[in-house]
Amino acid sequence: MVYKYDFLIIGAGVAGMSYALKVAREKKGSVCMICKTGLDEANTSFAQGGVASVTNLALDNFDKHIEDTMIAGDNISDRQAVEQVVRCAPEQIKELVNWGVNFDKKDDGTFDLHREGGHSEFRILHHADDTGAEIQRGLMEAVRHDPTITIKENHFAVEIITQHHLGVRVTRRSPHIQCYGAYVLNPETGKVDTYLSKITVMCTGGTGAVYLTTSNPVIATGDGIAMVYRAKGTVQDMEFVQFHPTVLHNPKETHPAYLITEAMRGYGGILKLPNGETFMEKYDERLSLAPRDIVARAIDKEMKIHGIDHVCLDVTHKDAAETRHHFPNIYQKCLSIGIDITTDYIPVRPAAHYMCGGIKVDLNGHSSIERLYALGECSCTGLHGGNRLASNSLIEAVVYADAAAKDSLKHVDLYDYNDKVPEWNDEGTMTNEEKVLITQSVKEVNQIMSNYVGIVRSDLRLHRAWDRLDMLYEETERLFKRVKASKDICELRNMINVGYLITRFALERKESRGLHYTIDYPVHAYDKR
Repeated sequence: MVYKYDFLIIGAGVAGMSYALKVAREKKGSVCMICKTGLDEANTSFAQGGVASVTNLALDNFDKHIEDTMIAGDNISDRQAVEQVVRCAPEQIKELVNWGVNFDKKDDGTFDLHREGGHSEFRILHHADDTGAEIQRGLMEAVRHDPTITIKENHFAVEIITQHHLGVRVTRRSPHIQCYGAYVLNPETGKVDTYLSKITVMCTGGTGAVYLTTSNPVIATGDGIAMVYRAKGTVQDMEFVQFHPTVLHNPKETHPAYLITEAMRGYGGILKLPNGETFMEKYDERLSLAPRDIVARAIDKEMKIHGIDHVCLDVTHKDAAETRHHFPNIYQKCLSIGIDITTDYIPVRPAAHYMCGGIKVDLNGHSSIERLYALGECSCTGLHGGNRLASNSLIEAVVYADAAAKDSLKHVDLYDYNDKVPEWNDEGTMTNEEKVLITQSVKEVNQIMSNYVGIVRSDLRLHRAWDRLDMLYEETERLFKRVKASKDICELRNMINVGYLITRFALERKESRGLHYTIDYPVHAYDKR
């Protein structure tokens, strides 16, 4: 089957849905969203903490937020990108509210603002401790009620379409690579359909599922980054994988692990060893509110020093009723495994959380490939630099969705569909034996990335990861050419591609910077920034 849409959006988180709403209201063409699962299962819904925006002008200002972002990013963030996000944030908050998103407010009607690690002021808007789920809910309702937006749930984008599929040799030096749409797997028919578009927007989320323990859902396999890289698009900063310092330590739940929001440390939670000793004073004067890279490395080091598999977060000194009010979902989750957070320590450990790099884009969200935009976690705007400041990701997604919508609406009429694109070649068969091979390879990728490309790295570990991933790549490509395309094997290909990119970029950075810490090129570990 061949489908034609003016705007093809691959992904359905806050970035994809807000972009869809913005272009749909201009009524300048047809809009289609491709969702690899149900609309409500995007990574956005797993974000607990909130959205960073300057709203309390009596205490806060844009310059403070900009400086906090630059410091957290180890001063390698793109200042233009930082300024764009910070200065445009309040207007996009209004847009989210207009779409039906509810943020908690005080009795006087002002926003109930939280503070998180790395922020100098209280500027985090939230909805209890499930802000991402509330944003996803509000946007889903708006999208589902818009008759001009076609939603294809449980469809999987296999590849984006470029001149390569027309028989043209495309390399990383080829000028004017263009995106004509995507090949998309329909699970009901088992066929790969052709989706032609004038504008394609990649909003596929993050890469956490390449690691053994992650706060991300299992769908976060880096699909968009891998597809664009294979199409010879530019990617950037892939070495900067953010490990959230505090997920709930529960060996029965690692993929995803349950996130203990940073807002809990902003609320007054204190990191301690299981015996009650504090340790963050050894690493940073901001203690438990230091930026995530510093806190994650500190916890990792303490776990290795003491031979333990977790540390603890203590909020037992806070008012119990207030704790239950601010963190109702975390309270219930911990209670379900026998932990009352008002009287007991919360066992926590770091886990893969956020990709600061991705598909390189400009200030309009446009990639190096013509007619292709990238938004949200799969993109690299330059905002995060070496380390993402807490709660900057959701606001980045809506700010760049707005910029991309405005830019693509200006250009959509200049393009047409490329009717020369051939249909997908679906020869091949899948056997039960081959399914086992895929499952085992996924486990190997998880082990390789967690053991060799984690919080603390070395050239020896990275080279070992490179060699193992190279072997898996060759095996998987041979298998992919023999079988029909399936979600399982496509995700495995993408995971291997992403693992390779993280490893390669880590090897190329001959210094410790931000989230990339290597014992071969150490600066002062836990440098106080």
